[in-house]
This record gives sequence, C-alpha cells and structure tokens, in this order.
Amino acid sequence: MMSTALKICGLQSVEVLKSMINLPVDYIGFVFAKSRRRVTPQQAAQLVQVLREWEHDKIPAAVGVLVNPDLSELAELLQKTALDVVQLHGQESPQFCREVKERFPVSVFKAVSIGSDRPEAERLSALDSYAGCIDVLLIDTYDPMYGGGSGKTFAWDLIPAYQQWAERQGIPLFVAGGLDPDNVAHLIGQYAPYGVDVSSGVESEPGVKDINKVTAFVERVKGK
Repeated sequence: MMSTALKICGLQSVEVLKSMINLPVDYIGFVFAKSRRRVTPQQAAQLVQVLREWEHDKIPAAVGVLVNPDLSELAELLQKTALDVVQLHGQESPQFCREVKERFPVSVFKAVSIGSDRPEAERLSALDSYAGCIDVLLIDTYDPMYGGGSGKTFAWDLIPAYQQWAERQGIPLFVAGGLDPDNVAHLIGQYAPYGVDVSSGVESEPGVKDINKVTAFVERVKGK
C-alpha cells in the first residue's frame, strides 16, 4: 500500500524546521500570501537551505503558497527562493496556471476552497478548464478572509467527487482544512487521498509549530 504523501505548511522557524529534520515529510510549505504564517523571500531562502540538509532518505519539496500573484512577482520570488512547487490559492485562471508550468521549473498545485456559497456541481464543472494545466489538486476549507488556512474542516463526504475528477486527469488529490493528529487517520482510512496538508493542526498557537504535534501527525499519517 502506498504511503500517504504529507505536507506541513506555514513553516517560519529555522529551529522548528531543524527539529523535524529526521521526519518522513514529503513537502514543506512556506506562505507568501497574507497570513499569520507569512514569510519573506529572504526568510524562505534560509528555510529552504535547511531542507537541503534533511537527514531523512528523501528531501522534502519546498512549496511556495501564493494568492493571485502576477508572473513578474512570481519570477522575482523564484529567483530568490529555490522552490520546487508553486501552490496557487486564489482565483488564478487555467491560462495563468499553464503559463507558470511553461515558464518556470516548478510543479503547480491548485487549491480549491470548499464550503463557500457556490454550488459544488458548479465548482466541479469549472475545474474542467484546469485539465492539463495543473499537477496537483488541493481542496481546503473556504475562508472569507484568506481563502484557506482556517483550521476548520469541510464536509468530507464531498471528497470523492474531487477525487474522481483528479483521477480522470491523472493527477493527485491533497486534502487540507482542519486536520490534526486526532482526525487525520480517520480521513485517510475513510477516503484514502493521495496526500494530506496540515498547518494550524500542529501549532501550539497561531503561526507557531509544535514539534510534538508535528511528530504525532507524522506518526498518524506514515505509521512510524
């Protein structure tokens, strides 16, 4: 059985990241959008350097989380920070996602917010225009202020419809939104997404990662 991919998002502290250096984490996310977890390109460059020293057998991919950037802003960021993945968490168009894939040596994660007033059938239909433009679909709980990162779960019975869409496109599905060490094993057991994404669920206070919670989350996801 394939191990569930794991992304820890919203890292700001070099010390905390170094304390995670022997954990089997697949992706580390750095937030450049408006958020309590926001980092500067200079901070992110320092954090990415820590990733290059990772002691586990697989170095986590560095993910930059952005909301509605323009291409020039993105180009400047990628010059300063050696990111492997760009996660687009706004209303970025399919054409914009395609341009990012074509112009930069990064994978593109597209986040979709679940739980706004927009009907799910309409949201799923709109996803069809992203076919071939993205490498990963990530679903998260809608937040009116930030778009995501609310720390709240959405109705998980909606997951299969998005999972089927991703499977038709031949791309992975990641699930975020309110995950923590207490509920992630249930999510994986019931819906088996390709990957899970956590941020607030492994924090001692907003924006501050707790290594004990991070370790517990990794154990629930990876079984070790």
